[in-house]
Amino acid sequence: MAELKEARVPDIGGYDDVPVIEVLVAVGDTVKADQGLVTLESDKATMEVPAPFAGVVRELKVKLGDTLSEGSVVALLEAEGSDEAPSPPGQDTVRPPRAEPAPPQERTRTVETGTRVEPIVVDAKPDNITQASIDKSAVLAGGVATASAGTRFDADSVLPDKVPYASPAVRLFARELGVDLARVSGSERGGRITREDVQRFVKGALSSATPGIAQAGGGLNLLPWPKVDFSKFGETETRDLTRIQKLSGANLARNWAMIPHVTQHDDADITELEALRVALNKEQEKHKDGVKLTMLAFLIKASVAALQKYPTFNSSLDASGEQLTLKKYFHIGFAADTPNGLVVPVVRDCDRKGVLQIAREMGELAAKARDGKLGPADMQGGCFSISSLGGIGGTSFTPIVNAPEVAILGVSKSAIKPVWDGNQFVPRLLLPLSLSYDHRVIDGAAAARFTAYLAQLLGDMRRVLL
Repeated sequence: MAELKEARVPDIGGYDDVPVIEVLVAVGDTVKADQGLVTLESDKATMEVPAPFAGVVRELKVKLGDTLSEGSVVALLEAEGSDEAPSPPGQDTVRPPRAEPAPPQERTRTVETGTRVEPIVVDAKPDNITQASIDKSAVLAGGVATASAGTRFDADSVLPDKVPYASPAVRLFARELGVDLARVSGSERGGRITREDVQRFVKGALSSATPGIAQAGGGLNLLPWPKVDFSKFGETETRDLTRIQKLSGANLARNWAMIPHVTQHDDADITELEALRVALNKEQEKHKDGVKLTMLAFLIKASVAALQKYPTFNSSLDASGEQLTLKKYFHIGFAADTPNGLVVPVVRDCDRKGVLQIAREMGELAAKARDGKLGPADMQGGCFSISSLGGIGGTSFTPIVNAPEVAILGVSKSAIKPVWDGNQFVPRLLLPLSLSYDHRVIDGAAAARFTAYLAQLLGDMRRVLL
Protein backbone atom coordinates (compact mmCIF):
# COMPACT_ATOMS: atom_id res chain seq x y z
CA MET A 1 0.00 0.00 0.00
CA ALA A 2 1.27 3.46 -0.88
CA GLU A 3 2.35 5.70 1.95
CA LEU A 4 0.05 8.58 2.78
CA LYS A 5 1.60 11.87 3.89
CA GLU A 6 0.01 14.64 5.91
CA ALA A 7 -0.64 18.14 4.57
CA ARG A 8 -0.46 20.51 7.53
CA VAL A 9 -1.19 24.19 8.09
CA PRO A 10 2.03 26.24 7.71
CA ASP A 11 2.95 29.36 9.68
CA ILE A 12 -0.06 31.70 9.51
CA GLY A 13 1.28 34.60 11.50
CA GLY A 14 0.65 33.33 15.01
CA TYR A 15 -3.11 32.99 14.67
CA ASP A 16 -4.95 30.09 16.36
CA ASP A 17 -8.32 28.54 15.60
CA VAL A 18 -8.77 30.22 12.22
CA PRO A 19 -12.08 29.14 10.63
CA VAL A 20 -12.24 27.25 7.32
CA ILE A 21 -14.47 29.25 4.94
CA GLU A 22 -13.92 27.14 1.81
CA VAL A 23 -12.80 23.60 0.97
CA LEU A 24 -11.11 23.70 -2.44
CA VAL A 25 -10.56 19.98 -3.11
CA ALA A 26 -12.36 16.66 -2.70
CA VAL A 27 -11.23 13.10 -2.03
CA GLY A 28 -9.74 11.64 -5.20
CA ASP A 29 -8.63 15.00 -6.65
CA THR A 30 -5.12 15.27 -8.07
CA VAL A 31 -3.37 18.38 -6.82
CA LYS A 32 -0.17 20.15 -7.76
CA ALA A 33 2.45 21.39 -5.34
CA ASP A 34 1.36 24.68 -3.71
CA GLN A 35 -2.22 24.24 -4.94
CA GLY A 36 -4.75 25.47 -2.38
CA LEU A 37 -6.51 22.82 -0.30
CA VAL A 38 -8.69 24.98 1.95
CA THR A 39 -9.21 28.71 2.52
CA LEU A 40 -8.91 30.20 6.02
CA GLU A 41 -10.18 33.59 7.13
CA SER A 42 -8.69 35.36 10.13
CA ASP A 43 -9.84 38.70 11.49
CA LYS A 44 -7.34 40.39 9.17
CA ALA A 45 -7.11 38.44 5.91
CA THR A 46 -7.95 35.30 4.00
CA MET A 47 -5.30 32.74 3.09
CA GLU A 48 -5.07 29.39 1.35
CA VAL A 49 -3.37 26.34 2.85
CA PRO A 50 -1.25 24.92 0.00
CA ALA A 51 -0.44 21.33 -0.79
CA PRO A 52 3.19 20.70 0.23
CA PHE A 53 3.72 18.39 -2.78
CA ALA A 54 1.89 17.04 -5.80
CA GLY A 55 -0.31 14.01 -5.32
CA VAL A 56 -3.81 12.61 -4.86
CA VAL A 57 -6.13 13.60 -2.01
CA ARG A 58 -6.98 10.38 -0.17
CA GLU A 59 -8.66 11.81 2.92
CA LEU A 60 -9.83 15.24 4.09
CA LYS A 61 -9.41 15.89 7.78
CA VAL A 62 -11.40 19.14 7.85
CA LYS A 63 -14.76 20.46 6.76
CA LEU A 64 -16.37 23.83 6.27
CA GLY A 65 -16.58 25.71 9.56
CA ASP A 66 -13.76 23.84 11.33
CA THR A 67 -11.02 25.90 12.96
CA LEU A 68 -7.33 25.28 12.29
CA SER A 69 -4.03 26.41 13.79
CA GLU A 70 -0.41 26.09 12.69
CA GLY A 71 0.44 22.38 12.39
CA SER A 72 -3.15 21.15 12.07
CA VAL A 73 -3.59 18.29 9.60
CA VAL A 74 -5.71 19.30 6.61
CA ALA A 75 -5.58 16.19 4.42
CA LEU A 76 -3.77 12.93 3.71
CA LEU A 77 -2.08 12.93 0.30
CA GLU A 78 -0.64 10.11 -1.75
CA ALA A 79 2.52 11.55 -3.25
CA GLU A 80 2.73 11.75 -7.03
CA GLY A 81 4.59 8.78 -8.53
CA SER A 82 3.45 6.38 -5.81
CA ASP A 83 3.08 2.71 -6.74
CA GLU A 84 -0.59 2.67 -5.83
CA ALA A 85 -2.85 3.80 -8.64
CA PRO A 86 -5.52 6.34 -7.86
CA SER A 87 -9.07 5.14 -7.38
CA PRO A 88 -11.13 5.01 -10.59
CA PRO A 89 -13.62 7.83 -11.03
CA GLY A 90 -16.87 7.22 -9.20
CA GLN A 91 -15.36 4.61 -6.88
CA ASP A 92 -15.69 5.55 -3.25
CA THR A 93 -12.73 5.30 -0.96
CA VAL A 94 -13.23 2.44 1.50
CA ARG A 95 -12.94 3.62 5.08
CA PRO A 96 -13.32 1.73 8.32
CA PRO A 97 -16.76 2.04 9.85
CA ARG A 98 -17.09 4.81 12.36
CA ALA A 99 -17.76 3.81 15.90
CA GLU A 100 -21.21 4.68 17.16
CA PRO A 101 -21.07 7.52 19.69
CA ALA A 102 -21.77 6.61 23.25
CA PRO A 103 -25.24 7.49 24.55
CA PRO A 104 -25.33 11.03 25.86
CA GLN A 105 -24.60 11.24 29.51
CA GLU A 106 -26.45 13.47 31.84
CA ARG A 107 -24.78 15.72 34.35
CA THR A 108 -26.49 17.56 37.12
CA ARG A 109 -25.75 21.18 37.95
CA THR A 110 -27.36 23.16 40.75
CA VAL A 111 -28.57 26.71 40.43
CA GLU A 112 -29.51 28.80 43.42
CA THR A 113 -32.98 30.27 42.95
CA GLY A 114 -33.95 32.43 45.89
CA THR A 115 -33.80 30.18 48.95
CA ARG A 116 -34.01 26.89 47.06
CA VAL A 117 -31.30 24.97 45.23
CA GLU A 118 -32.72 23.14 42.24
CA PRO A 119 -30.90 20.58 40.10
CA ILE A 120 -30.69 21.13 36.36
CA VAL A 121 -30.15 18.12 34.10
CA VAL A 122 -28.10 18.98 31.04
CA ASP A 123 -27.41 16.69 28.10
CA ALA A 124 -23.64 16.32 27.64
CA LYS A 125 -23.89 16.96 23.88
CA PRO A 126 -23.63 20.71 23.07
CA ASP A 127 -26.25 20.46 20.32
CA ASN A 128 -28.82 19.12 22.80
CA ILE A 129 -28.44 21.77 25.49
CA THR A 130 -31.89 23.25 26.06
CA GLN A 131 -32.41 26.90 26.79
CA ALA A 132 -35.22 28.75 28.51
CA SER A 133 -36.44 32.26 28.06
CA ILE A 134 -34.72 34.47 30.61
CA ASP A 135 -36.37 37.22 32.56
CA LYS A 136 -34.03 40.04 31.49
CA SER A 137 -35.05 42.37 34.27
CA ALA A 138 -34.24 39.71 36.87
CA VAL A 139 -30.87 38.95 35.29
CA LEU A 140 -29.84 42.61 35.08
CA ALA A 141 -30.94 43.25 38.67
CA GLY A 142 -28.91 40.33 39.95
CA GLY A 143 -32.01 38.22 40.35
CA VAL A 144 -32.64 34.64 39.26
CA ALA A 145 -33.65 33.57 35.77
CA THR A 146 -36.50 31.08 35.63
CA ALA A 147 -37.34 28.59 32.90
CA SER A 148 -40.82 27.89 31.70
CA ALA A 149 -41.81 24.48 30.38
CA GLY A 150 -41.33 23.86 26.68
CA THR A 151 -38.84 26.71 26.14
CA ARG A 152 -35.09 26.71 25.52
CA PHE A 153 -32.82 27.11 28.53
CA ASP A 154 -30.09 29.79 28.38
CA ALA A 155 -27.27 27.84 30.04
CA ASP A 156 -24.71 30.54 29.28
CA SER A 157 -26.51 33.06 31.49
CA VAL A 158 -27.36 30.69 34.35
CA LEU A 159 -24.14 28.70 34.58
CA PRO A 160 -21.40 31.23 35.39
CA ASP A 161 -18.60 28.80 34.68
CA LYS A 162 -19.79 27.99 31.16
CA VAL A 163 -17.46 29.50 28.56
CA PRO A 164 -19.11 30.94 25.41
CA TYR A 165 -18.37 28.81 22.35
CA ALA A 166 -16.10 31.01 20.20
CA SER A 167 -12.62 30.94 18.69
CA PRO A 168 -9.76 33.00 20.22
CA ALA A 169 -9.90 35.40 17.26
CA VAL A 170 -13.59 36.06 17.89
CA ARG A 171 -12.92 36.45 21.65
CA LEU A 172 -10.23 39.05 20.91
CA PHE A 173 -12.58 40.85 18.51
CA ALA A 174 -15.31 40.90 21.17
CA ARG A 175 -12.88 42.22 23.82
CA GLU A 176 -11.80 45.02 21.49
CA LEU A 177 -15.44 46.04 21.06
CA GLY A 178 -16.23 45.62 24.76
CA VAL A 179 -18.82 42.92 24.07
CA ASP A 180 -19.80 40.29 26.65
CA LEU A 181 -19.90 37.06 24.64
CA ALA A 182 -22.27 35.52 27.16
CA ARG A 183 -24.95 37.80 25.73
CA VAL A 184 -24.28 36.93 22.09
CA SER A 185 -26.25 34.16 20.40
CA GLY A 186 -24.12 31.93 18.17
CA SER A 187 -25.45 31.20 14.70
CA GLU A 188 -23.20 28.23 13.91
CA ARG A 189 -23.77 24.61 14.85
CA GLY A 190 -23.62 23.98 18.59
CA GLY A 191 -24.10 27.70 19.24
CA ARG A 192 -20.60 28.68 18.06
CA ILE A 193 -20.28 32.46 17.97
CA THR A 194 -18.80 33.99 14.81
CA ARG A 195 -17.41 37.43 14.08
CA GLU A 196 -20.62 38.25 12.22
CA ASP A 197 -22.66 37.37 15.32
CA VAL A 198 -20.62 39.88 17.36
CA GLN A 199 -21.06 42.56 14.68
CA ARG A 200 -24.82 42.00 14.60
CA PHE A 201 -24.93 42.27 18.40
CA VAL A 202 -23.01 45.57 18.32
CA LYS A 203 -25.32 47.00 15.65
CA GLY A 204 -28.33 46.00 17.71
CA ALA A 205 -26.80 47.46 20.87
CA LEU A 206 -26.02 50.79 19.20
CA SER A 207 -29.50 51.06 17.71
CA SER A 208 -31.50 50.01 20.76
CA ALA A 209 -29.13 50.63 23.71
CA THR A 210 -29.20 46.90 24.48
CA PRO A 211 -27.18 46.04 27.63
CA GLY A 212 -24.07 43.92 27.09
CA ILE A 213 -21.42 46.34 25.88
CA ALA A 214 -18.88 47.05 28.59
CA GLN A 215 -18.95 50.39 30.36
CA ALA A 216 -15.77 51.44 28.57
CA GLY A 217 -17.71 51.77 25.32
CA GLY A 218 -21.35 51.38 26.30
CA GLY A 219 -24.03 53.74 27.43
CA LEU A 220 -24.55 55.17 23.93
CA ASN A 221 -28.24 56.04 24.13
CA LEU A 222 -28.65 56.47 20.38
CA LEU A 223 -31.81 56.75 18.35
CA PRO A 224 -32.68 53.69 16.24
CA TRP A 225 -31.20 53.66 12.75
CA PRO A 226 -33.75 55.18 10.33
CA LYS A 227 -35.58 52.69 8.12
CA VAL A 228 -36.52 54.25 4.80
CA ASP A 229 -38.04 52.73 1.68
CA PHE A 230 -35.89 54.65 -0.79
CA SER A 231 -37.65 53.08 -3.78
CA LYS A 232 -40.61 55.39 -3.07
CA PHE A 233 -38.50 58.34 -4.19
CA GLY A 234 -36.90 56.90 -7.29
CA GLU A 235 -34.86 54.09 -8.80
CA THR A 236 -32.43 52.35 -6.45
CA GLU A 237 -29.80 49.60 -6.51
CA THR A 238 -28.69 47.41 -3.62
CA ARG A 239 -25.03 46.45 -3.34
CA ASP A 240 -23.33 44.36 -0.66
CA LEU A 241 -20.31 45.74 1.17
CA THR A 242 -17.03 43.98 0.46
CA ARG A 243 -15.60 41.59 3.04
CA ILE A 244 -12.94 44.14 4.02
CA GLN A 245 -15.56 46.85 4.51
CA LYS A 246 -17.64 44.55 6.70
CA LEU A 247 -14.64 43.56 8.82
CA SER A 248 -13.32 47.10 9.24
CA GLY A 249 -16.68 48.78 9.83
CA ALA A 250 -17.05 47.63 13.43
CA ASN A 251 -13.43 48.58 14.21
CA LEU A 252 -13.89 52.08 12.81
CA ALA A 253 -17.15 52.57 14.71
CA ARG A 254 -15.52 51.43 17.96
CA ASN A 255 -12.45 53.63 17.47
CA TRP A 256 -14.51 56.71 16.67
CA ALA A 257 -16.90 56.14 19.58
CA MET A 258 -14.34 55.19 22.25
CA ILE A 259 -11.32 57.38 21.42
CA PRO A 260 -11.61 61.13 22.09
CA HIS A 261 -10.25 62.35 18.77
CA VAL A 262 -8.58 65.70 18.24
CA THR A 263 -6.91 66.66 14.96
CA GLN A 264 -3.95 69.03 14.66
CA HIS A 265 -3.38 70.63 11.23
CA ASP A 266 -0.15 72.09 9.87
CA ASP A 267 1.70 72.66 6.59
CA ALA A 268 5.16 71.37 5.67
CA ASP A 269 7.32 73.18 3.13
CA ILE A 270 8.52 70.34 0.87
CA THR A 271 9.89 72.45 -1.98
CA GLU A 272 13.46 71.15 -1.65
CA LEU A 273 12.34 67.64 -0.71
CA GLU A 274 10.19 67.33 -3.82
CA ALA A 275 13.13 68.48 -5.96
CA LEU A 276 15.30 65.82 -4.31
CA ARG A 277 12.64 63.14 -4.89
CA VAL A 278 12.39 64.00 -8.61
CA ALA A 279 16.18 63.95 -9.00
CA LEU A 280 16.52 60.60 -7.23
CA ASN A 281 13.81 59.06 -9.40
CA LYS A 282 15.69 60.13 -12.53
CA GLU A 283 18.77 58.39 -11.15
CA GLN A 284 16.75 55.27 -10.36
CA GLU A 285 15.50 55.09 -13.95
CA LYS A 286 19.04 54.24 -15.02
CA HIS A 287 19.01 51.09 -12.90
CA LYS A 288 17.27 47.95 -14.10
CA ASP A 289 15.65 47.33 -10.73
CA GLY A 290 15.34 51.00 -9.80
CA VAL A 291 12.82 51.89 -7.11
CA LYS A 292 10.29 54.66 -7.65
CA LEU A 293 10.37 57.02 -4.68
CA THR A 294 7.11 58.50 -3.44
CA MET A 295 6.64 61.26 -0.91
CA LEU A 296 5.14 58.66 1.44
CA ALA A 297 8.52 56.93 1.81
CA PHE A 298 10.04 60.21 3.05
CA LEU A 299 7.03 60.74 5.33
CA ILE A 300 7.58 57.34 6.95
CA LYS A 301 11.25 58.06 7.58
CA ALA A 302 10.51 61.52 8.98
CA SER A 303 7.71 60.13 11.17
CA VAL A 304 10.13 57.64 12.74
CA ALA A 305 12.45 60.50 13.71
CA ALA A 306 9.49 62.38 15.23
CA LEU A 307 8.38 59.26 17.15
CA GLN A 308 11.90 58.89 18.53
CA LYS A 309 11.85 62.48 19.77
CA TYR A 310 8.30 62.21 21.17
CA PRO A 311 7.99 58.57 22.39
CA THR A 312 4.47 59.03 23.81
CA PHE A 313 3.19 58.94 20.22
CA ASN A 314 4.75 55.46 19.86
CA SER A 315 2.64 53.89 22.60
CA SER A 316 -0.63 52.06 23.33
CA LEU A 317 -3.18 52.51 26.10
CA ASP A 318 -4.54 49.39 27.77
CA ALA A 319 -8.25 48.52 27.95
CA SER A 320 -8.57 49.91 31.48
CA GLY A 321 -7.20 53.27 30.36
CA GLU A 322 -4.70 53.29 33.21
CA GLN A 323 -1.46 51.90 31.77
CA LEU A 324 0.62 53.04 28.80
CA THR A 325 2.94 50.71 26.87
CA LEU A 326 5.88 52.55 25.25
CA LYS A 327 7.32 50.71 22.26
CA LYS A 328 11.00 50.56 21.38
CA TYR A 329 10.39 49.41 17.81
CA PHE A 330 9.14 51.43 14.84
CA HIS A 331 6.69 49.62 12.55
CA ILE A 332 4.74 52.06 10.37
CA GLY A 333 1.43 51.23 8.72
CA PHE A 334 0.24 52.94 5.54
CA ALA A 335 -3.27 52.96 4.12
CA ALA A 336 -3.48 51.14 0.78
CA ASP A 337 -6.50 51.63 -1.47
CA THR A 338 -7.60 48.37 -3.11
CA PRO A 339 -10.61 47.38 -5.26
CA ASN A 340 -12.08 45.60 -2.21
CA GLY A 341 -11.54 48.39 0.31
CA LEU A 342 -8.90 49.98 2.50
CA VAL A 343 -6.17 47.89 4.14
CA VAL A 344 -3.15 48.92 6.24
CA PRO A 345 0.07 47.00 5.50
CA VAL A 346 2.97 47.54 7.91
CA VAL A 347 6.60 48.29 7.06
CA ARG A 348 8.70 46.91 9.90
CA ASP A 349 11.81 48.34 11.59
CA CYS A 350 11.73 51.61 9.64
CA ASP A 351 14.36 53.09 11.96
CA ARG A 352 16.91 50.63 10.53
CA LYS A 353 16.08 51.18 6.85
CA GLY A 354 16.82 53.88 4.33
CA VAL A 355 14.21 55.64 2.21
CA LEU A 356 14.96 53.48 -0.84
CA GLN A 357 14.44 50.23 1.08
CA ILE A 358 11.25 51.57 2.64
CA ALA A 359 9.96 52.54 -0.81
CA ARG A 360 10.79 49.08 -2.19
CA GLU A 361 8.96 47.28 0.63
CA MET A 362 5.99 49.64 0.31
CA GLY A 363 5.72 48.80 -3.38
CA GLU A 364 5.78 45.06 -2.67
CA LEU A 365 3.16 45.33 0.08
CA ALA A 366 0.92 47.57 -2.06
CA ALA A 367 1.07 45.03 -4.91
CA LYS A 368 0.11 42.20 -2.54
CA ALA A 369 -2.76 44.32 -1.22
CA ARG A 370 -4.14 44.96 -4.71
CA ASP A 371 -3.95 41.23 -5.50
CA GLY A 372 -5.64 40.30 -2.21
CA LYS A 373 -2.58 38.34 -1.05
CA LEU A 374 -1.72 40.18 2.16
CA GLY A 375 -1.15 37.77 5.04
CA PRO A 376 -1.92 38.44 8.72
CA ALA A 377 1.76 39.11 9.45
CA ASP A 378 1.78 41.88 6.81
CA MET A 379 -0.76 43.89 8.84
CA GLN A 380 0.32 43.24 12.43
CA GLY A 381 2.43 45.17 14.90
CA GLY A 382 1.92 48.73 13.65
CA CYS A 383 2.96 51.59 15.95
CA PHE A 384 1.82 54.58 13.90
CA SER A 385 -0.21 54.86 10.69
CA ILE A 386 -0.14 57.24 7.73
CA SER A 387 -3.11 57.82 5.44
CA SER A 388 -2.08 59.70 2.32
CA LEU A 389 -4.69 61.21 -0.01
CA GLY A 390 -2.17 63.44 -1.73
CA GLY A 391 -2.53 61.65 -5.04
CA ILE A 392 -6.29 62.35 -5.07
CA GLY A 393 -6.84 65.81 -3.60
CA GLY A 394 -8.15 67.71 -0.61
CA THR A 395 -6.70 70.25 1.79
CA SER A 396 -7.24 68.48 5.15
CA PHE A 397 -9.25 65.71 6.81
CA THR A 398 -9.66 63.89 10.11
CA PRO A 399 -8.26 60.34 9.97
CA ILE A 400 -9.58 57.88 12.58
CA VAL A 401 -6.99 56.59 15.06
CA ASN A 402 -6.25 52.91 14.46
CA ALA A 403 -6.51 51.37 17.94
CA PRO A 404 -4.47 50.33 19.84
CA GLU A 405 -2.29 53.06 18.34
CA VAL A 406 -2.67 56.56 19.79
CA ALA A 407 -2.08 58.69 16.69
CA ILE A 408 -2.41 58.67 12.90
CA LEU A 409 -1.10 61.09 10.29
CA GLY A 410 -3.28 62.24 7.40
CA VAL A 411 -1.63 63.76 4.33
CA SER A 412 -3.47 65.80 1.69
CA LYS A 413 -2.46 67.14 -1.73
CA SER A 414 0.50 69.52 -1.85
CA ALA A 415 0.04 72.90 -3.53
CA ILE A 416 2.12 75.91 -4.53
CA LYS A 417 1.32 78.85 -2.23
CA PRO A 418 2.88 82.27 -1.61
CA VAL A 419 5.00 82.37 1.55
CA TRP A 420 6.47 85.54 3.07
CA ASP A 421 10.24 85.19 3.51
CA GLY A 422 10.70 88.49 5.37
CA ASN A 423 11.15 90.59 2.27
CA GLN A 424 8.70 89.28 -0.30
CA PHE A 425 6.24 86.51 -1.11
CA VAL A 426 7.86 83.53 -2.79
CA PRO A 427 6.18 80.42 -4.27
CA ARG A 428 6.65 77.37 -2.07
CA LEU A 429 5.28 73.80 -2.27
CA LEU A 430 3.29 73.16 0.92
CA LEU A 431 2.08 69.74 2.10
CA PRO A 432 -0.99 69.73 4.42
CA LEU A 433 -0.61 67.49 7.49
CA SER A 434 -3.51 66.33 9.68
CA LEU A 435 -2.52 64.54 12.91
CA SER A 436 -5.39 62.82 14.78
CA TYR A 437 -4.55 61.67 18.30
CA ASP A 438 -6.05 60.07 21.40
CA HIS A 439 -6.60 62.98 23.79
CA ARG A 440 -6.47 60.61 26.80
CA VAL A 441 -2.76 60.07 26.08
CA ILE A 442 -1.67 63.16 24.14
CA ASP A 443 -2.54 66.76 24.92
CA GLY A 444 -2.84 69.56 22.41
CA ALA A 445 0.57 71.11 23.14
CA ALA A 446 2.37 67.81 22.53
CA ALA A 447 0.47 67.27 19.28
CA ALA A 448 1.36 70.75 18.08
CA ARG A 449 5.05 70.18 18.87
CA PHE A 450 5.04 66.79 17.13
CA THR A 451 3.43 68.17 13.98
CA ALA A 452 5.68 71.23 13.90
CA TYR A 453 8.77 69.04 14.32
CA LEU A 454 7.60 66.70 11.57
CA ALA A 455 7.08 69.66 9.25
CA GLN A 456 10.58 70.88 10.10
CA LEU A 457 12.06 67.48 9.19
CA LEU A 458 10.23 67.42 5.87
CA GLY A 459 11.51 70.92 5.17
CA ASP A 460 15.09 69.71 5.60
CA MET A 461 15.52 65.90 5.62
CA ARG A 462 19.14 66.33 6.71
CA ARG A 463 17.75 66.80 10.22
CA VAL A 464 16.73 63.12 10.23
CA LEU A 465 20.43 62.29 10.51
CA LEU A 466 20.80 64.23 13.75
